[in-house]
Amino acid sequence: MNKLALGLMSGTSLDGIDAALVETDGETVTATGAALTVAYDDGLRAGLRGVLGGGGPVAEIERRLTEAHAQVVTRLLDVAGISAAAIDVIGFHGHTILHRPDQRRTWQIGDAALLARLTGVTVVNDFRSADVVAGGQGAPLVPVYHAALAHDLAGPLAVLNVGGVGNVTWIGADGRLLAFDTGPGNALVDDWALRHTGMAMDMDGALAAAGQVDMAAVEAFSRHAYFAASPPKSLDRDDFQSLAATLVAGKSAADGAATLTAFTARAVAMAATHCPIPPRRWLVCGGGRRNPTLMAALAAELGTPVEPVEQVGWDGDALEAQAFAFLAVRSLRGLALTFPGTTGIDRPLTGGRVTVF
Repeated sequence: MNKLALGLMSGTSLDGIDAALVETDGETVTATGAALTVAYDDGLRAGLRGVLGGGGPVAEIERRLTEAHAQVVTRLLDVAGISAAAIDVIGFHGHTILHRPDQRRTWQIGDAALLARLTGVTVVNDFRSADVVAGGQGAPLVPVYHAALAHDLAGPLAVLNVGGVGNVTWIGADGRLLAFDTGPGNALVDDWALRHTGMAMDMDGALAAAGQVDMAAVEAFSRHAYFAASPPKSLDRDDFQSLAATLVAGKSAADGAATLTAFTARAVAMAATHCPIPPRRWLVCGGGRRNPTLMAALAAELGTPVEPVEQVGWDGDALEAQAFAFLAVRSLRGLALTFPGTTGIDRPLTGGRVTVF
C-alpha cells in the first residue's frame, strides 16, 4: 500500500514553495525523503499579493504559480536522484487567496491539470473545498499528519505552526485531536517590515528585538472576539490587518515590530485556554520557529517548554509539504482528511481532487 508521494506547499507567508518526499500508506509514515524550499522571486511574490482576496489577474498568476511549482518538482527530483516515474502522486496545495468558510468559500489557486502535464505525475489538489462546502472550516489540514508523526510521543502535546497564520494541533494522550487557527502568525510583522524597511520579513526577529512592546495594545488586541470563540475555527491571512494597523499606528519600525510579534504570542496563549488538557510541551514548526524574539515571547506567554520540532527529529521546513504528500495518499485511498475536532465538520470527511496524468 505504500506510495512515494511528493508534497508541495505555498503558504500564507508568501515566502516560497516547500517540496518534500514521503513514503506512506496514508496512515503511517514509512520514511521521509529529500526536501527543499525555493523562494519566490520578487515579481511572483508581488503578483500573489496582488490577487489576495480574489481580485486582479488571477488566471495569469495561477499559471505562473503552477509553472514555478513544476520547476520545484524538477529540482527536488534532481536532489533526490530519481525520475518523475518513481513518484506515485503529487499533493498540490496551491496558494490560498481567499478563505471565507462562513460563506462556504475557500480558494486555492493552482492548475492541477497543467502541473500534471508539466511533471508527468498524477496530482491531487483542492483539499479544502469538500470540507468547506459541507460546513467545515476547511482548515487546518495538517493535524492528521502531526498525529501520524507523534504516535510515539507522550501527550498531551501541541504542535504549533507559525506561518502567515498560526495554527495549533492538540494531540491528547489517547490520540484525540483538536486543531484550529490561533490568530496571526508571521503575516502582520512581515507586512510591517516590508512597509517600513523594504525587507520581506523581520529576519531573526532583529527588528522586534530592538523595539519596545506596547502592552496596552497587546491587551486591546487580546479582547478581539475571535480568541474567546470556541474551536474549531479558522482565519484568512488578512483578518487582523485592520485591527493591527490601528493599534500600532504611529509607532517606530522597531516598536511596531515588537508589538506585532507580541500579538502573535498572545494569540497562541489565548488559544492554549481552549486545549482540553494543558499540553506538556509545545513543538513549533513553520518560519516562526526561526525567530528567536517570537520564540522567547511564546515561552513567556505559555509558561511551558517551547521547542522547534527538530527537537523530536522532525523537519520544520518540510513539515507542511510532507503533510500534503501524506494527504494526497489519503485522498487516493478515500481516507478522511478532516475531522470534527479539526474543522468542525459533523463527521470525518475525505477530500481532494485527482487529476491523472
